[in-house]
Amino acid sequence: MPRAVRERMMMDAAVRTFGRRGYRAASMDDIAEVAGVSKPLVYLYLNSKEELFIACIRREAAALLEAVTAGVQAGVSADLQLRSGLGAFFAHTAENPDGWSVLHRQARTHGEPFAGEAAKVRDELVAFVTGLIGAAAREAATGREAATGRESSPGGGAGELADRDLAGLAQALVGAAESLAGWAIETPGVSAKEAAATLMNFSWMGLGRLMDGERWPTTAGR
Repeated sequence: MPRAVRERMMMDAAVRTFGRRGYRAASMDDIAEVAGVSKPLVYLYLNSKEELFIACIRREAAALLEAVTAGVQAGVSADLQLRSGLGAFFAHTAENPDGWSVLHRQARTHGEPFAGEAAKVRDELVAFVTGLIGAAAREAATGREAATGRESSPGGGAGELADRDLAGLAQALVGAAESLAGWAIETPGVSAKEAAATLMNFSWMGLGRLMDGERWPTTAGR
């Protein structure tokens, strides 16, 4: 068997074992048994348990990012781009529950260097979503200008959002998607399409009003 094929088999076994048993409880013996190879062979190919776990995090992170970026439809409105990206995110996590467990649960709860690796993929997702929301805001502002016949003021139109607003909204949306992915995986009958629609209903309706210039009154509740 070619080395690359055998190594992929062992990595698949490692992700399955770490995802289901947890980093602490999983052993190299368990991984070797699932892969159908000897433990010395696992050490020979993939080194220590810590290095193997880091390799699993990086592989699953790359696969998730690739799925999301590839899933965004080109040539459609910004809201449909966001919808398609969310659909790809939920489809990937549903199809790879062990990989999602490694990224979202195991890596984040066992300290460094694992938490740092998990933070990298989250930062990349947030940056990507920030771009999508920013595109939606610019699209909304352009639409308002066309409807009113007025250009945005130098400080930005009602549909434009400050960088800090964009960053905060992206953080909130990614956090909600992560939480919803765990729920969707554990709840029978919830499809990726349904999960994406749930989050769009929750977030986009509010985003649409925000882009129209509406804000929560700062004096509310005083």
